[in-house]
This record gives sequence, C-alpha cells and structure tokens, in this order.
Amino acid sequence: MTEEPTAISEARGAALLRLVEVMDTLRQSCPWDARQTHESLAPHLLEECYEALEALEGDDDEAVRDELGDVLLQVVFHARIAAERADGTGFTIDDVATGIVDKLIRRHPHVFGDVQVSGPEEVKRNWDAIKAAERASAGGPPPSVVGSVPFSQPALALAAQLQRRAERAGAPAELADLPTPGNGAAEPNGVSDIGGELFALVAKARAAGLDPELELRAAARRYRDRVQTWEQTRNGAGPA
Repeated sequence: MTEEPTAISEARGAALLRLVEVMDTLRQSCPWDARQTHESLAPHLLEECYEALEALEGDDDEAVRDELGDVLLQVVFHARIAAERADGTGFTIDDVATGIVDKLIRRHPHVFGDVQVSGPEEVKRNWDAIKAAERASAGGPPPSVVGSVPFSQPALALAAQLQRRAERAGAPAELADLPTPGNGAAEPNGVSDIGGELFALVAKARAAGLDPELELRAAARRYRDRVQTWEQTRNGAGPA
C-alpha cells in the first residue's frame, strides 16, 4: 500500500506557492486583474484549454509547458476570486487542491488502500462505482449517468462523452441510432438526418477506438495544409 502524500518538497512545490503570491498581488495592484470575475474569465479558461490541446498535438514540449501554465493561471485566478466572497460561500486554492487530493486518494483504493485490481479496466469500474456511491450518500434519487455531462463543450466531444457514460452504465448500443424524419427536415427535437448521421459517426469512431473530436481536428489540419498549398500554387510561389 502506498502512503498518502503528506508533504511537498521545496523543489516540487515552491513555485506553486509563488504563483499564488503573484496572483494575490495582481488582484490587489493591477486594474485589469482586479476587475475580473468568474464570468469575464470564462472565455479565457476555454481558450487556454484549446491552446494547450493544440500544443499537445504539435508535440512541442516548450509550448505544452507554457500553455499548461496558462491553464494553471486560470485555476488560481478563479480560486482567488472565490476567496474574496464576503458571505462565507467562497473557497480558496487550498480548498481546490485539498478537494482533488482527497478525491484521488478516495478513488484509488488500489494505490492508497488494500484493494486489488487486475488492470486499467477494473480501475475504471471501481472509479465509477465509488463515484456513484459518493453521489448516493448525498441523498435523493440516483443521478442519471448522463445528467452531469456539460452541454457547453463542443458537439463532437459532447456526443462522445454521452456515449461513453451510457456505455459504461450498460445502455444498449442501438440507442445511438437516433430516429430522423428521412427527408432532410428536422424532428421537433431538432434532430435532422445529418445530425443523426453525425451522432452515428461518433459511435463508429468510438467503436474503432478513436476520439471523434481529435479525428476531426486532424482532418481540419490536413485540410488547412491543402488549402495553404493550393494558395501557394495559385500565387505561383510554390510550396513554402
């Protein structure tokens, strides 16, 4: 059994503390930082995550490190704003860190406890079971497996996450075959032939072990390159 982490060495934690100090100073002394809210920062959080993903796709370690820093800044910034609430409903960056540490330890009993697992799939099943038990302990009816899926994410990623959640709950695969009117029009619920076909393509990609969002992004990059080559040829410049 692995012991729970209790202390962070100077070499692996001091910079994070320094980041918190810098954020506190900016919040107090910079006019732009001082006026930000959760709402005003929300677009930046989404943008920084996409930029980090692009850096990962580019296999550029320096860019990945830089973009992950921007994502981390958003976490620290939102926690700093929450800590300022005067009504006692806020939280601090320590609360954020403590929460995720507790969750990781709780959901990894095979690492921090005496549970034995046969491999990654059993780890995932245990995670889902522990998560369901946590929600059940909060009282009320059992939550839907898809009820907490955020609809603010890109459509392909949303469809894939819904399908993953449903699959893990044992939902039949044919539920992904959405009924459509068959004439190009949309049903009252807004599903058209094309929408249904796209949803089915997501299921096809997942069945092949592929992430539909990443596959479409890869296709978009290939298309971008082809358009740029076409532009260079049309302008007589030749490939760059």
